[in-house]
Amino acid sequence: MHFPLVHALILNFNGKQLLLETLASVVQITYPNFKIIVVDNGSSDGSQALVRAQYSEGILLENEKNLGFGEGNNVGMRYALEHGAEWVLLLNNDLTVAPDLLTHMMAVAMADATIGILGPKIYYHDQPETIWFAGGRINYWAGLTAHRGIREMDRGQYDRVEDTDYLTGCTMLIRREVLERVGLFDPIYFPAYTEDADLCVRAQRAGYRLLYAPQAKVWHKVSSSSGGGMSPFKTKLKVQHSLIFFKRYTRWYHWLTIPWSIAGLAFVFVVRELARGNWRIVSALLRGFARAPQKARKGF
Repeated sequence: MHFPLVHALILNFNGKQLLLETLASVVQITYPNFKIIVVDNGSSDGSQALVRAQYSEGILLENEKNLGFGEGNNVGMRYALEHGAEWVLLLNNDLTVAPDLLTHMMAVAMADATIGILGPKIYYHDQPETIWFAGGRINYWAGLTAHRGIREMDRGQYDRVEDTDYLTGCTMLIRREVLERVGLFDPIYFPAYTEDADLCVRAQRAGYRLLYAPQAKVWHKVSSSSGGGMSPFKTKLKVQHSLIFFKRYTRWYHWLTIPWSIAGLAFVFVVRELARGNWRIVSALLRGFARAPQKARKGF
């Protein structure tokens, strides 16, 4: 059998303990033809020394500073393409993966040459039977992207291989040809959030299929890099990057409904967070709205 070469990229920034646990999981992957690449985004916590000392068989790429999620991964993807990778597997540094993750994903990937990007079923790490991601949905009329199945107990309700609107960069398997044809992550989404959906839409509009492969499984320590939960940092970035994304990919007629949807959702969010006393998150939401137009203009 032919086992295409896969380069598994783990992006890290000051997550030494998380990275240690993720690497311990990734080295157990049973797929017979893959290489591990750690891309370090200028960590100051000794992550690089840990990789060199404990995982010398892997490849360590060291960025001088934090390039963000998109460009940090771009460094690794460029390396992978230059060194013969047929597929690139992106992995967060806060995961536990099933040993047969790549075996299942590659079995699906090899079934159809039009399959461009795949993603697994992803669970919450601290609730290992609760789903975090079972495919993604984009609602262009409402201006929303959403994980299917989020916070649902897994009862087998999402156990079919299916086409999906987008896949999360938390764990994403990408065909080499896709990256060569549509490009890498767009740095306009620095430092994080929405670059994965952007790449997926570009791939889909170029004729590639996006597939959810549920037999492949991952457990994710959600939002470890942003402090966990819906922090002010995450709130601001998600708002401004979502607005940039929908400005880029919607038709004019979608904007007949998007402002009403966003206004309604923002109102509910603000009332809820004020009731909880989360003034900083409300402030972050407003700053995200204010910042998006200026950032979007620079990206077009």
